[in-house]
Amino acid sequence: MQEYILYNPVASFILVFTLITSIYTFSSPQLFGKFMLHPYSVSRGKNLYTVITSGVIHRDWMHLLFNMLTFFFFGFPLERILASVSSWGHIQFLVIYVLALILSDITTIFKHKNNYGYHSLGASGAISAVLFSYILFDPSMSIYLFFIPIPIPAVIFGPLYLAYCVWAANSANDSINHDAHFYGALTGVAITIILYPQVLGNFINELGNMF
Repeated sequence: MQEYILYNPVASFILVFTLITSIYTFSSPQLFGKFMLHPYSVSRGKNLYTVITSGVIHRDWMHLLFNMLTFFFFGFPLERILASVSSWGHIQFLVIYVLALILSDITTIFKHKNNYGYHSLGASGAISAVLFSYILFDPSMSIYLFFIPIPIPAVIFGPLYLAYCVWAANSANDSINHDAHFYGALTGVAITIILYPQVLGNFINELGNMF
């Protein structure tokens, strides 16, 4: 535990805070409803805080478990990478996470601004940003999915993930905010390149070595 606090203070705080708020709202329907993103209200200047609060609650235990496991496996090593290359690494990790949490919901707000019955929640946009930021630093890594027992190279997983998000946002009939996944991933890539322009060259060189 001490090691996580020392090397991953921001990721540790985000993980613990999100677990606490999510679990608490499972038994507090009133607070759960208050924290959810409601594009209809936000687009009219109301409940703007839900752009943030919707990212610290989850629909159910499975939703929470999946997001937090993904965050643990990619967010924690990403913070360590950033802290190893910059004295501002911990702050930069927080910037990537929080900005992605906000920006990943922008298109959702516009898309559903007239849909009074639509709500959204979860940290998936920010977690997608963390995942894709980490891929930039380590494109040769393999990613394992719960339902596919074989490793998928990150450079293959990335495009497939984005393509699926686009398809699902337009075609899937579920309650998942696929737009947030897509724009969260792009936000993570964009902010990482802004903070570390050299990562793009390293990424391309790594691809060259792989192929």
